Amino acid sequence: MGSVPAAGSMRARYLVYFQYVGTDFNGVAAVRGVQRAVGVQNYLEEAAEKLKSVLPAKFIISSRTDAGVHALSNAAHLDVQRRSGQPPFSPEVLTEVLNTHLRHPAIRVLQAFRVPSNFHARHSATSRTYLYRLATGCPRPDQLSVFERNRCWALRADRLDVAAMQEAAQHFLGTHDFSAFQSAGSPSTSSVRTLRRASVSPDSASPFILPEEGRRLRFWSLEFESQSFLYRQVRRMTAILVAVGLGALTPAQVKMILESCDPLGKHQTRVAPAQGLFLKSVLYGCLGSTALKSQMIPSQGQGNPGSTP
Repeated sequence: MGSVPAAGSMRARYLVYFQYVGTDFNGVAAVRGVQRAVGVQNYLEEAAEKLKSVLPAKFIISSRTDAGVHALSNAAHLDVQRRSGQPPFSPEVLTEVLNTHLRHPAIRVLQAFRVPSNFHARHSATSRTYLYRLATGCPRPDQLSVFERNRCWALRADRLDVAAMQEAAQHFLGTHDFSAFQSAGSPSTSSVRTLRRASVSPDSASPFILPEEGRRLRFWSLEFESQSFLYRQVRRMTAILVAVGLGALTPAQVKMILESCDPLGKHQTRVAPAQGLFLKSVLYGCLGSTALKSQMIPSQGQGNPGSTP
């Protein structure tokens, strides 16, 4: 039988925004068992043990990311049940406790909010935006700054046909069956998704490259927004758009690939490397990625730092 909450104890649900550099992790999801691989969630839940919840605090992740993928802002909810007579932690204290006890420097909790008990970080999300970074003019891996190597896809080509990429990206907009861009292993029961944004644009020069390198290297950003995505959909769409930019495919062929609904076709097996992908934001209704003011529950007790476990 499961643990029975202490009589009179109060459970509070929190929405937590957090970010991470995904290089060292086997994805965001927790890895259970004795495997050497570890997920971001493992570290978050280890830090949450210091909250001394009556029942273990488990993070319900909004958006799962693969090994090597980064997040500027991911989200999760968790329930914290303090013992009888103890008020809920304020969001500020919860954020402080988690950051204090996180044992990996590549993870940071950004902000936390009290939310209703029926709030769900994954199901309540109305928008997710992913950013993919490309670099051109890099014939060899050792020609890319060490500070950028795990944060973009370095291409040998000196240039991309960005206009053609932008034209091809327009075919993704709207509601479609994206089966052709879904990798095996997806838990989704439907492959129909609605893309609100698919853009290709020049990126600002990287601050991590030397001035003489800046004349050779150029950076590009691809952004995709939808309520949800299929497994590896963004990385597969990115790979196809890069193929267009390199002249290997035409925008018209991208439309044909999308309409084929065939994930095993000649071209759609391409998958962009994980290290260039960033989860940029998760939004809830019209409240934005770092504000949930209309659904916030006023703190009934601050649970001030002096009482932090």
